[in-house]
Amino acid sequence: MTVSTPERRAAARTQRPHGKQARSGTPAGKGETSGVGREKVSEIQRARILGAMTEVAAERGAANVTVAHVVARSGVSRRTFYELFEDREACFLAAFDDAGARIAAQVVRAYEGERRWRDRIRAALAELLDFLDEEPEAGRLCIVESLAAGPRALERRARVVEVIKQALDEGHGEAKGSREPPPLTAEGVIGAVSSVLHARLTATAQGSFAELLGPLVGMIVLPYEGAAAAAREIDRPRAPRPKRPPSQGRDPLRELDMRLTYRTVRVLLAVAQSPGASNRALADAADVSDQGQISKLLSRLKALGLIENVGRGPVKGEPNAWRLTSKGQQVGEAIDVQMQP
Repeated sequence: MTVSTPERRAAARTQRPHGKQARSGTPAGKGETSGVGREKVSEIQRARILGAMTEVAAERGAANVTVAHVVARSGVSRRTFYELFEDREACFLAAFDDAGARIAAQVVRAYEGERRWRDRIRAALAELLDFLDEEPEAGRLCIVESLAAGPRALERRARVVEVIKQALDEGHGEAKGSREPPPLTAEGVIGAVSSVLHARLTATAQGSFAELLGPLVGMIVLPYEGAAAAAREIDRPRAPRPKRPPSQGRDPLRELDMRLTYRTVRVLLAVAQSPGASNRALADAADVSDQGQISKLLSRLKALGLIENVGRGPVKGEPNAWRLTSKGQQVGEAIDVQMQP
C-alpha cells in the first residue's frame, strides 16, 4: 500500500494536537469531571474508521482505498482521521490487527479447549469459519486484501501464518506408520486452505463457510493421520453451536445517517449518564459553552431518534428534560460493550 506523500504528512501533522492534550486525549476543565471523556469518543471514532476501512477495502481492493473514501464512509472528519492514524496504510494495518485479534480470541480459546490434536484443529477452524460467515468483509481484509496492501501487511500476515504452522506441526506426532510427513507439509496445508477461503471470499455468491468444516479438516488431517482419519472428519457431523453474542468489531452507530463529531457523541453519552437533564446541564457535562450549539446538537440527536424531550420545555417556563429513547439505549449499550477492555 502506497503511503501518503510528504506534503500530506506535513499537513496532517499541523492538524494534530500537541503536548499533554494530545497524549491524554482529555481536554482540561469540565470535560475531565463529566465522565464523558475524549478518550471514549476517540475510541468510537476509531472503531468507525476501522469499520469503514474494512468495508471500502472489500469493495475497492486495498490498493485502491484512499483516505477520502474512508472519511466519507465513516462520517468522521479528515482532521480526526489524521489525529488517529498517520496515513491510510497505518489505518489498514490497524484494521488488520483489530480483525486478527478478534479472530484469535475465539480461535485460540477453542484450540486450547480440546486435548487431541485433530479435535483442536477442528475446533479452531470452526471458529474461523463462523467468523467469516459473520464478518466476511473483515475476513476478506485479512485473507485477501492483505496480499496487496504492501510489505508491512505481508509481514503481519507472515507472523500469523507462522503461528498456524506451529499448531499444524504438532500433527507430526499423530503421523501413521514409520514415515512422518515432509517438513513442508504444514506450509502446503496452509496454502491449500487459504486458497479455498480466498476463492470463497472473492466469489460473487460466497455461500456458507461453516459447510466447509468437514472437507477442510479432512484436507488438513490427510497427510498426518492418513485417508481413513480424513474420511471420518469429512463425514463427522458438526456439534450444535451456541448462540454467539453480537460482534464487538461492528460500529454501534453504523446504521445511523450521522456524522460523528466529538461533541455529538459527548452529548449523547451525557444524556445516557444524566437522564432528565436540561439543555444547560447537558451543555456543562459535554463541555459545550454555546447554548445555541447545544440546542442544535440535541435537535440532531432527536431527529435521529436517539433522544426525546420529556419536559414541558421553555414554552411552559420549564426546562427541557432529555432522555434516551429505546433506540438510543441500544446504541449506548452497544458503545459500552465496544468500549469494554
